[in-house]
Amino acid sequence: MTDTLSQYSVLALYSAMAIYAIAFVLFTLDLAKGASSDAPAGEATKVVVVPERRKLARVAMSLTVLGFVLQLAATLMRGFAASRVPWANMYEFAMTGTLIIVGVFLLVNLKWDMKFLGSFVTGLVLLLLGLAATRYYVEIVPLPPALQSYWLVIHVFVATLATGFFALGFALSLMQLLQTKRESAAAAQEKTRLGFLTRLPDSVQLENYAYRLIIIGFVLWTFTLIAGAIWAEKAWGRYWGWDTKEVWTFIIWTIYAGYIHARSTRGWRGTRSAWLAMVGFAAVMFNFTVVNIFFKGLHSYSGL
Repeated sequence: MTDTLSQYSVLALYSAMAIYAIAFVLFTLDLAKGASSDAPAGEATKVVVVPERRKLARVAMSLTVLGFVLQLAATLMRGFAASRVPWANMYEFAMTGTLIIVGVFLLVNLKWDMKFLGSFVTGLVLLLLGLAATRYYVEIVPLPPALQSYWLVIHVFVATLATGFFALGFALSLMQLLQTKRESAAAAQEKTRLGFLTRLPDSVQLENYAYRLIIIGFVLWTFTLIAGAIWAEKAWGRYWGWDTKEVWTFIIWTIYAGYIHARSTRGWRGTRSAWLAMVGFAAVMFNFTVVNIFFKGLHSYSGL
């Protein structure tokens, strides 16, 4: 039964990846059919979108939902097969983490129309899942003693949820930088190859979206840091031990705390805040990949 569920989990995951790949292509085509490259900057949010282009976005979103359902099924089957939560190694971390990133993307779209981030989200998910499935797949094994705690569910779930919001904040900040460049070129009556950005909100609105999502992620990451310390005390008898994973978790918290503080009190708006937000997410990805795989420590089991 365990082997069968595990095999079905792999099949469902690869099916989800195929669906995400198609959605990625459609999201990209949707952006590629943007307005002309020399449109005035002031028309960034006033462009009339043709029905065919919106149809591509709607189909891509529907496929993303389908991919999410298949990936959710793959994650649940992996968990049932292992009789535990499915995040004990890099393969399972990637499976669960990318699932939550897609879930946050779909959830945010219920409030704001952010289909323009679809290419980034599906592309990132495909990259991470592809690496996990080809390089880090492992057979189901029991949890190490330190992970046999309800704090595993709390700590890891909240951390991955925070990562989902940070990922969207990164994408919005990147779009903000590109939009700022396009707006400057349009104001100077210069042509640019960033015409697809005329379909997006202006740079100020993109920055506001990023700020709101990063604040949510920061609150969740703060809880992650606290929960991790409590779990460490129960597992190892100390709240803080300067383990590499612990240090990088704190570094990430510091970067985003600096971003929020600088933007709210120091007047860091525009490109500076966007770059700081992107540095924060780069630190998150470094923590998930390089630290997990190459650094030895009490958290080295996460790279199994």
